[in-house]
Amino acid sequence: MIDILSPPGLAVLRSFVTPQTLCAFDLDGTLAPIIDDPAAVALPASVQQAMQQLCSLVPVAIITGRGCDDARQRLGFTPRYLVGNHGLEGLPDRTVNLAELRALIDHWYRELHRLLPASILPELLVEAKAGSLSLHYRHAADPVEAHRLLLDAIGQLQPQPRYVGGKYVENLIPQGAPDKGTALLRLMEHSGSRQALFVGDDVTDEDVFELDNPRILSVCVGTERPTAARYALQDQTAIAQLLRQVLLLVGDDHG
Repeated sequence: MIDILSPPGLAVLRSFVTPQTLCAFDLDGTLAPIIDDPAAVALPASVQQAMQQLCSLVPVAIITGRGCDDARQRLGFTPRYLVGNHGLEGLPDRTVNLAELRALIDHWYRELHRLLPASILPELLVEAKAGSLSLHYRHAADPVEAHRLLLDAIGQLQPQPRYVGGKYVENLIPQGAPDKGTALLRLMEHSGSRQALFVGDDVTDEDVFELDNPRILSVCVGTERPTAARYALQDQTAIAQLLRQVLLLVGDDHG
């Protein structure tokens, strides 16, 4: 991968980003650092301020695994688009039966409590969202064994969910639901943007990276895992520097 902040990476960024480019970002691990307690996640002040400024200059989208209401209260800025639950919630011109989805999530939640050993349940952090279920095993005494047990239980669920791994988390999503790649393509169409910059960090963001679309500049935060993205940031702390570079480009164009 090419570091997007290296001279070759910045040359690509300069040739790609204009005021008409849709700038899209994941939230956890991208705009905000990953921490032990997902409920306490917050954007660094420098990132929040940069995003406020960016929203005044270009179309901005946040595409996150969090529910829209949860994500909105953490941002401190108002993007043109806020898409939650990995692409399921918040897409323009799409209606979702949230009551039906909540019933399915509740069913999976009850079944997992039945299928998992009682000894491991207190070690898991479960986030039941409107359209997805996230199972965090970071705090398990033996994370490898906890993950094995989780995958075994998930494999017995009916109807079988689409499940996508992350950093000590498994995300359960209804089959056939839009993913982040589908969501980004719809937002590009809706906004009239021919090109998009997308920055993400996790396995769920591979749905964008794997599109391998020349109209999408994909950047993966972190270099510790395999990814289909061609460009990378060394770690989450570099996101503020990337935002400064983007602001310089679109600010110059507006000036």
